Amino acid sequence: MRIATICAPMLLLGCSLAHAETGLASYYHGIGKSGEMTCAHRSRPFGTRLRVTRGNHTIECRVNDRGPFVRGRIIDVSTRAARALGMMGAGVVRVVVE
Repeated sequence: MRIATICAPMLLLGCSLAHAETGLASYYHGIGKSGEMTCAHRSRPFGTRLRVTRGNHTIECRVNDRGPFVRGRIIDVSTRAARALGMMGAGVVRVVVE
């Protein structure tokens, strides 16, 4: 019983990390409904909510476009999402997408 108590959270954590991507993010001037935070991703289905983390900033954004089409980048976020992540000055930053 004790082993199951210890292993269950590890299994759940492993499942969420299995879908995590780490790479570069940029931003674009996309606008979602009522200014919501949106993003462009190459393969995730439209409407999917993704958690994007940069350092100690984490946001949730909705996939509403395809992209980015620049080699080495895994996601483009809207301007509002970029502000929330604190990346406006840098332009391109390393993030974790779940």
